[in-house]
Amino acid sequence: MICNLNPLSFKGFGTVSPERTADALLANLPKVRELVVGRIQAPVYRAEAEIWLQSRGGMVALSVSKDGTNFQHYYLDKLVCINPGIYYCLSPFQQDSASVQLFTDTPICETGEFRQVDNYHLPQELWVNGLYTFFYHEKELGFVFPGEAHSVLELTYVDQGSLHSVADGTDLLLEQGDMVIYAPNQWHMQYADIDVAPRYVTISFDLGGGDLTPLYGRKLHPSQSTISLLQAMLKEQERMDPYSADLIISQLTQLLLRLLRQSDDSPQKLKASNSLHAENEIIRRAQQYISNHIREKLSVPLVARMVDVSPSYMTALFQKNLQISPGEYIRRIKLQESKQMIRENSMNFTEIATALQYSTVHHFSRQFKDKFGITPSEYAKSVR
Repeated sequence: MICNLNPLSFKGFGTVSPERTADALLANLPKVRELVVGRIQAPVYRAEAEIWLQSRGGMVALSVSKDGTNFQHYYLDKLVCINPGIYYCLSPFQQDSASVQLFTDTPICETGEFRQVDNYHLPQELWVNGLYTFFYHEKELGFVFPGEAHSVLELTYVDQGSLHSVADGTDLLLEQGDMVIYAPNQWHMQYADIDVAPRYVTISFDLGGGDLTPLYGRKLHPSQSTISLLQAMLKEQERMDPYSADLIISQLTQLLLRLLRQSDDSPQKLKASNSLHAENEIIRRAQQYISNHIREKLSVPLVARMVDVSPSYMTALFQKNLQISPGEYIRRIKLQESKQMIRENSMNFTEIATALQYSTVHHFSRQFKDKFGITPSEYAKSVR
């Protein structure tokens, strides 16, 4: 990647002349030599004494190194002085050739080494090549998925309840907030305990580059910032304007990179982030309490009391990590629960509203339509 050329970034390699004084300096510099640089291979030089240089024509990349191996790249748009002992290389930037003026009293010293000229772009370690399915599942009590294997990768995240993930003979119990990633062509099945109706997300995708091997076969515990990316993806899926697909793919890439970085964290790094883990634990406990008591009358002060924090602190944590207030989170989880109750077809809408502690069935119906875009009656017709 090309760096901005300024006195701070170039410190250690030389000095950058202030643009307002460059003309005055040029008048007092030694004799000039003009050098034409090309794209095929660029010779590496070593400064035996101070050497000044500036771009004469075209866009020029200046690569500098203290050891002749590890180079830092700059866009040569100012007059610079390279310190003695520094290795340097000049090449055109996004064109076939360019010219540079060099000011020195000593011969220019080639090392006999050459650098392959590159495009100087920031390299990517991992990127998503294609996203094929992105589903939010709301399953019945004790559901069983008999299993499959496919050539693409698959990610599963448990949003509510719990889910058994079976792969390679290992049964992982994924609880709320847990995640698993299946490798390509890895057979896997999923099921829920007889009294559990899980809600979870599945995403199938493939990579254009990168390696997720460190994540396969593990029960992952993503951070709240990682979960927030997944929630942002779900919001984009609901919106689906011309830019949503690009945003979803870029958010999935960020999510995977965060998981890889989290898996690389050393014990020292983990100790350094104790406060973040404490925040995540408070949010997890609050979410678990809300999930376990969703058919009771819930309030932010009540939930905060159950997880031993103040309502204002819990609100701040939800806003910071989930970009949602705890009151809005409770409302959304109650509405998700109402969809499960409608599918079970054991209560009418008034009974559902009462069971979920809504003041009236009209209040419940209005919130349901605001969230899902259809009335409870329309939803019931679509699932029966």
